Amino acid sequence: MNTQCKTKIYCILLLISLVMVLGGGLLAYLIQTVGGTVEVRDVRWMGTNGTMMSGLLYIPKGVTAENPAPGIVAIHGYINSRETQSGFAIEYARRGYVVLASDQTGHGYSDPPAFANGFGGPDALVFLRSLDIVDKDNIGISGHSMGGWASVAQAMVLPDGYKAMVLAGSSTGTYGVADGTAEFPRNLGLVFSRYDEFSMLMWGSPVAADIVNTDKLKTLFGTTETVQVEKLYGSIEAGTARMLYMPNNNHPGDHILTKPIGMAVDWFSRTLEGGKDIPVNNQIWYWKEIGTLIALLGMVLFLFPMGGLLLQTRYFGVLAEEIPERKSATGIGWWIATILGIAIPPLTYFKAMHVTDAPFSASALLPQNITTGVVTWALVNTGIFLVLFTIWHFAFNKKAGGTCESYGVAWKGKPDWAKIGKSFLLAFAVVFGAYILLALSDFLFKTDFRFYVMAVKLLSPLQARIALVYAIPLLAFFLMSGVLLNGQLRLARKDGRDVSLGTAMLVNVVQMILGFIILLVVQYIPLYAGGTLANAAEPLFTIVAYQYLPLLTIAALVSTFFFRKTGRVYVGAFLNAMLIAWIIVAGTAIHFPF
Repeated sequence: MNTQCKTKIYCILLLISLVMVLGGGLLAYLIQTVGGTVEVRDVRWMGTNGTMMSGLLYIPKGVTAENPAPGIVAIHGYINSRETQSGFAIEYARRGYVVLASDQTGHGYSDPPAFANGFGGPDALVFLRSLDIVDKDNIGISGHSMGGWASVAQAMVLPDGYKAMVLAGSSTGTYGVADGTAEFPRNLGLVFSRYDEFSMLMWGSPVAADIVNTDKLKTLFGTTETVQVEKLYGSIEAGTARMLYMPNNNHPGDHILTKPIGMAVDWFSRTLEGGKDIPVNNQIWYWKEIGTLIALLGMVLFLFPMGGLLLQTRYFGVLAEEIPERKSATGIGWWIATILGIAIPPLTYFKAMHVTDAPFSASALLPQNITTGVVTWALVNTGIFLVLFTIWHFAFNKKAGGTCESYGVAWKGKPDWAKIGKSFLLAFAVVFGAYILLALSDFLFKTDFRFYVMAVKLLSPLQARIALVYAIPLLAFFLMSGVLLNGQLRLARKDGRDVSLGTAMLVNVVQMILGFIILLVVQYIPLYAGGTLANAAEPLFTIVAYQYLPLLTIAALVSTFFFRKTGRVYVGAFLNAMLIAWIIVAGTAIHFPF
């Protein structure tokens, strides 16, 4: 394919990516503003001990100081952010409630550390109550997972500051919040799924469906008998009302499915006054999720034509070299290497993620426990595969002519530092372009790029500094994985030529994510069969593993594409390290008290 044809294709793909980003962002904007009838503001306020707090404030049209509306604080779970509550927030706001979707302390754009000041919950309620557009006698509290603990903390600090509460996938009496009684919290609706992975932590029951028989839940509902689903206990007028909802989903499904969101809406329609009478099954929020998904896919697509076009410039054109002669594993050796590559990452996963367990803790250098676990896993796998690759090279492939150049790490037997430097600059330019797209979406639509548990958010200055540190070990991982995918495991067709770019990208994606797909399947089969996760002690990191699927998919696509365009692993590795560090750090809690 000649240069002119390539340029045309790249320009078309670039245009498509921009249309996806802008079109998806516009759709998300129209939904979260309910066609322009709800104003969404990015708000900051000073909380306890000078902690700067962050949130999104949803204000329905016509709500003023002269015409105040009922209000709801909506708080996300651990290692999520304010946007994760958008499904709840949009549906509450559609029904006339002023909604504050708040970042917990140490999450999103609220100051660290995580868990401080009652998870940031009391500060959110104080802020909502300070608004003259809110009816102080009709305020609800809504929290998912750890956000539920923030909600209970709100009720502890301001026992008369709210009228009703929804706990989704959460509980009372956990991690420093008060035990529930028949009177506390006030007017509580509990949405707890039948397959919630955290049922042992939350309610002391290994099987989520069996929480109805726990003493903890019976005490909360003021009964000695099995708690009945969707039966009203207590009195709304007296503030002692209780209702248990049990949708057929799991813990992270609480904020991405219509049933649990509808159940939360139902409870507030029963317990708060002043909302609009819209049926609970009349929901539109998921179109916002579709919009941000389209924008996310557009951003990922953008990486490839942007990189391709830059490689056609005079400055970066020196990197556009033919791929080196293939000296990869073949036959049974290829299958052994592939199986090891699929099996080892999930086998090392849970152990590596616990690196920050006691006595280790967050530090100024490594302030995010989850991200530290991820990079520990990455370094452990880098070391294992480096040893295995070295053995394979010297025992088998060196005799067959395998060299550093054939693995994509050298030029004529040695590194070319000028080209490595340009590879870094090219990768930075592509990632910076993607960041500008996100900033544009935030400016125009007040949306980011996300779907479900996968989110791409703008970095705060502190997060940007943190990402620079974590990108270094991630670079080692992506250099090693690039060598494996494009050197040792590089595929050939029957005629001896390399497989097409599309085939190579597909195969490399499978090699990167299949192990985690198997891990999740093994974990969830016994849970959905009515039991617990296969490894019941790992609910958190099982859910964290969801994000490995899209992140490793993107990494495999980037690594393969830029190897084919440059003949070396450096551009792909630099780009992946910067991009993945950005995504993880922006979406993960900061545990160190800066």
